[in-house]
Amino acid sequence: MASPDYVPAPVRDLVRTYVSPPRRDESWLADRPAELQGRQPAGPRLGSPGPDQGYALRLARRYQGALVLGPAEAEADALAGCLAIAMRRSSLFGRAPILGDLTLALTFWGFLEPAADELIAVRSKVFAAVASPHHDMERRAIVDAVTDELLRMTIEQVADLVRTTPAIVLATAEAILASTHSA
Repeated sequence: MASPDYVPAPVRDLVRTYVSPPRRDESWLADRPAELQGRQPAGPRLGSPGPDQGYALRLARRYQGALVLGPAEAEADALAGCLAIAMRRSSLFGRAPILGDLTLALTFWGFLEPAADELIAVRSKVFAAVASPHHDMERRAIVDAVTDELLRMTIEQVADLVRTTPAIVLATAEAILASTHSA
């Protein structure tokens, strides 16, 4: 039990600390009830596990206040949807998220520079309330709609693609809206 600071402690007393046993009697087995057998399952809306994905939340702070949003868009929603894409991209490469993952997602959706009114209109529907935990399925739909080929591109390649073929972003948005309304 802890004692107040003003109570003197004998200098000779050793401080008690935890000491682990020198060895373990039996070997460890993966026999817990929720243990996965084989590889991680893959498919729509199952997620993309990767190391230290929570670091993406810290990276998102760099973009707070820097996004170019439409009147019906919220910064929290834009960051939540793009963070999910960034985490998928980082897990695709088997590493923790980096700033480039988030920058790529924000570039694809046009949040880093003024966007066309048509894109803002459809983007505000796609990203509506995805920051809320109650809209996880919508956030997963955003992530699943972005192809692996796009995620393997560089930021410059994505910026060129969006600049030269803006219809790809609108087609992705329409696919997301169709999947969320049919589910």
